[in-house]
Amino acid sequence: MRAWRGPLMAAVAIFGLAQGAAAFPDGRPVTIIVPWAAGGGVDTVTRIFAEGFEKELGTPINVVNRTGGGGLTGHTFQATATPDGYTLGVASPEIAFYKSMGLGDLTPEQFDLFSRLSLIPAGVTVKADAPFNTLEDFLKAVRENPKGKFTASGTGTGGSWHIAAGGLLKAAGLEPDRLRWVPSQGGAPALQDVAAGGITAFTGSPIEAKPLLEAGKVKTIALMTASRPATFPNVPTTKEAGIDWVYENWFALVGPKGIPADRRQKIFDAAQRTMARPEIQEAMKARGITPVWDKPGEFEAYVRGFVERGNAVLKDLGLTKG
Repeated sequence: MRAWRGPLMAAVAIFGLAQGAAAFPDGRPVTIIVPWAAGGGVDTVTRIFAEGFEKELGTPINVVNRTGGGGLTGHTFQATATPDGYTLGVASPEIAFYKSMGLGDLTPEQFDLFSRLSLIPAGVTVKADAPFNTLEDFLKAVRENPKGKFTASGTGTGGSWHIAAGGLLKAAGLEPDRLRWVPSQGGAPALQDVAAGGITAFTGSPIEAKPLLEAGKVKTIALMTASRPATFPNVPTTKEAGIDWVYENWFALVGPKGIPADRRQKIFDAAQRTMARPEIQEAMKARGITPVWDKPGEFEAYVRGFVERGNAVLKDLGLTKG
C-alpha cells in the first residue's frame, strides 16, 4: 500500500487544486477597494464597472472606499491584501509616484496590473462667478499676481491632478508651483471647496464636476486635451489656447501581486467581457469617460512611459526625493 500511497495523495492534491480553480469565486463576494472618496472619478468608474463585473464573474461585488494619505491608504490596502482574487482594487496614477516622492515604498511593481478601465482628461474648473471665462484669463491672473495667491486642488500633493496643474503652468511659461496646491482626498471634496470659494481652481476632470456644472455652481474653462471631446463640445482645449500640454488621467483594475494564474485569467476574462458590455460602455460615455481595455502586457508598457513623464513634472515641482 505504501508503494502507491504517495502518487495517490499527489493525484488527490492536484484534483483538489483543479476543483478549487474551477470553483473560483465559489459564490464568495469579491471586494473592490477604491482609494478615493465616494462621488469622485475613481469611485464613479468603479461603481459602473462593478455592475457589469458582478454579472460576468457570477458573484457579488462589494465596492469599499478606503481614503486617506493622498490615496496611499487605499492603494496600500490593495497591494497588501491576500492575493487570492477576492480583493481587487481600482488604482489611480498615484501608484506611480509615491516612492519617487518619498511617501512610501509602493510602486506599480507591487500590483497585478490587469488593465486601464478608463481615460479621463484633466481640465480647469473654477467657481461660476469667478472672473476667469477663458484659460487665457486664468493664466494671465496667475501670472500677474503674487506666487501662491491662487490655489488649486483635486488630489493629494503630487497626485495626478497636481501633475496636470504643474505641467500646464510650465507649458504656459510659468513656474510649475505658481499655484499653491491644497491637498484633497479626491475630486468631490475639492470641487465643493471650489464652489464655496475656498479654492480657486480644480484641475481634475470636468466629469467629476458634472453635478456642480449642471447646478450652475462651477464652470469648466479648459480641457487639457488635443481636441474637444463629444461630451464637452463647448469647452476649449489647451491646444486651442496655444499651450502644448495634454494630460489624461487613468483608472485601472489591479490586485495584489501573486494572484494564482488561473484566478487571474478568470478575473481578466470577466473584466474584459464587462468592458465590452454595451450598458457599461454607454454609462461611462454618458459621463464623459472614455472606456478602455488593454491587451495583456499593454498596460505595463503604458505605465512605464507615464512614470517617466510624471516624474519630470514632479521634479519641476520639487517633490521628488533622492
